[in-house]
Amino acid sequence: MIRVLVADDQALLRGSLRLLVDAEPGLVAAGEAADGAEAVRLTAETRPDVVLMDVRMPGMDGIEATRLICAPPEAPPPGIPRVLILTMFDLDEYVYGALRAGASGFLLKDAPPAELLAAIRVVAAGEALLAPAVTRRLIAEFARRPGPARRDSAGLDGVTDRERDVLELVARGLTNTEIARRLFVGLSTVKTHVSHLLTKFGARDRAQLVIVAYETGLVTAGIADPAPDGPRAARQLSEGSSG
Repeated sequence: MIRVLVADDQALLRGSLRLLVDAEPGLVAAGEAADGAEAVRLTAETRPDVVLMDVRMPGMDGIEATRLICAPPEAPPPGIPRVLILTMFDLDEYVYGALRAGASGFLLKDAPPAELLAAIRVVAAGEALLAPAVTRRLIAEFARRPGPARRDSAGLDGVTDRERDVLELVARGLTNTEIARRLFVGLSTVKTHVSHLLTKFGARDRAQLVIVAYETGLVTAGIADPAPDGPRAARQLSEGSSG
C-alpha cells in the first residue's frame, strides 16, 4: 500500500486529491497539509511514501518543505519519502529550486487523473518523472539563470567519455532503452553507466543528473535533440531505482 500525503493550500483541490488517492486500489491518503510547515510536520509523523507538493503556499513554500523532507537536518530516517511536485509552472518560477531540493518529479496540475495516479506509482517505486512540458520550461528557466549558479565543466572530471554520452541523453529525457538504441549498446550496459553516474555525483535519482548535465554545460538549452523513440504523456526519466 502506497501512503500519500497531499500538500496544497487550496482546500477544495486538496480534498479532491485525497478522494482520488483513496479511491485508487493500492493507494491511501496519509493526510493533508495546507502549507509547507505542516507538510514537513505531517511527513515526520505519518511517514508517507510520496508527498504531493504544491509549490506556492503561505508561510513555508513547497521548495523549502521539499528540502527539509528530502534532507532533514537531523539524521535522516530510513525510507525518506519521495516528493512529487504538482504545478501550473507558468506561475511557478521557482520550480527549478524544488528539483535541486530533492523532488523526484513534476506534473502539471491539469494532468488527467490517471496520469497523476501513474506518476505517484512511478515516484513511489524510486524512479523519477518529468512531464515533457515541464522539462522544456525547466531547461529554459535554467538557461536564464546567472552564470555563477552553474558548476564549472571541471565537475565532469573523472567521468568517462561513454558516461558523458549517457549523461547527455539522460538530460535530454531518454529512457535507458532509448539510450541503448541510440548508442548501440546493451540495456545492462546503460544501467551500469547510469549507476556509476549516480554514485560519482552523489545524485539520488536521474532527475538530479539532469541538473548536473546543465550546470556543467554538457548540455545547452535550446540545442535540439533528435526525438526519442516515441511521444509520451509523461516522459519517465528512469526505468528502475538503480538507474
